[in-house]
Amino acid sequence: MASLLIADDEKNIRSGLELAFEDEGYTVVTAADGKEAWDKLQKNAIDLVITDLRMPEMDGYELLKRISAAYPTLPVIVLTGHGTIETAVETMRDGAVDFFTKPVDIDKLLLVVKKTIAASSLAEQNRKLAEEIEKLRKQQGYGKIIGKSGKIAALMQTVSQVAPTRATVLITGESGTGKELVADAIQSLSTRSDKPFIKVHCASLSQSLLEDELFGHEKGAFTGAVAQKKGRFELADTGTLFLDEIGEIDAATQVKLLRVLQERQFERVGGEKTLTVDVRVICATNRDLRKEVELGNFREDLYYRLNVVHVEVPPLRERKEDIELLSASFLSTFNREDGRKIEGFTPAARKAMFSYSWPGNVRELRNTVEAAVVLSRSNVIDIDDLPPQLRETNGESSISFSLPVTMEEAEKGLILETISFCKGNKTKAADLLGIGRKTLHRKLAQYTGEAEDA
Repeated sequence: MASLLIADDEKNIRSGLELAFEDEGYTVVTAADGKEAWDKLQKNAIDLVITDLRMPEMDGYELLKRISAAYPTLPVIVLTGHGTIETAVETMRDGAVDFFTKPVDIDKLLLVVKKTIAASSLAEQNRKLAEEIEKLRKQQGYGKIIGKSGKIAALMQTVSQVAPTRATVLITGESGTGKELVADAIQSLSTRSDKPFIKVHCASLSQSLLEDELFGHEKGAFTGAVAQKKGRFELADTGTLFLDEIGEIDAATQVKLLRVLQERQFERVGGEKTLTVDVRVICATNRDLRKEVELGNFREDLYYRLNVVHVEVPPLRERKEDIELLSASFLSTFNREDGRKIEGFTPAARKAMFSYSWPGNVRELRNTVEAAVVLSRSNVIDIDDLPPQLRETNGESSISFSLPVTMEEAEKGLILETISFCKGNKTKAADLLGIGRKTLHRKLAQYTGEAEDA
């Protein structure tokens, strides 16, 4: 639980707030004046400060200014027995997150403290994630593939090793895993990074169009060929050609592609002149080309020509430790693009995202975050902002009541079921219920007769 610093020169108020917050599970440090509060702040890890304004030694105004200067992200809530609108405006301008007049509404203060610490924790988490993403980008030398999992580390090591060579690379993996990004990384880290990088999506073209796209044509080669056209191989000369969905090409094109890979030569459609090119080829497919060879759908000799270096991109379900980093990166991107200021994901949303199997892989995660950013009605993405399939597979237990039921009966049932869900761990149950451990024990004593200090 979070740690609070309470500074007030009135002992009764100080002690009352200390008991109230300790009862909710907070660790509390107290101070009788601003100077003592400042000294204790230097020696303790504090998550939030609650301070009176009028105190001896150092008043709350001075304490607030010092905290704002030295710890700009540390939230401060101001209390005073002499509240005015001018005072409130002044303290908020100096960095206070909220302002309460005495006597304090303790329930409202507890709620504000809980929300403030949650927001502060979320901001700190986002800062750490941003730092981790930037650190990974510097380590990898390529910023678009994000992940700290062992599988991504191994993949990037292979990419770094193969990139400077001219070896043909076959990238395999499920749809949406980021095969094109891997090809882009190889190109970016290669000695050809300043040369042409030409991409062809083979599945989107028919046999005749694909041949024309790859090799070009001469004027008059067919009806409509009113001028000479250079193909992608010719355009990629001295650079790199990326053939996406290579498993979709027809048998005739496979033969011509094999020749280019073997001899680095070809003719344009309708032409007789043999052209020689220096092109590095990278291919990608979500098919099992070894199986396609066995079925007779893909030439075995072409398969071996393409499969000089094989890079397998892991599905997202096998690198779930990367979900948090990827989500943070996508959130930053869509906040910027859509003009939003979404601060992050609630624990429930993060749990749902981690529990989901992501059949659409990174592409599905990216689309999910984009939709949540656009549709969220608050400054955080909660589980209700996620698609139904994520909410349905969240793996959480449910509890139901037969109406009519009293509030006391409902609360008792909820507490007991939560403790059962946590396998008897009352500290975890209290955390899930959003109440302090002492409050949970007190309610158990009320409902079951169990001793409060159990």
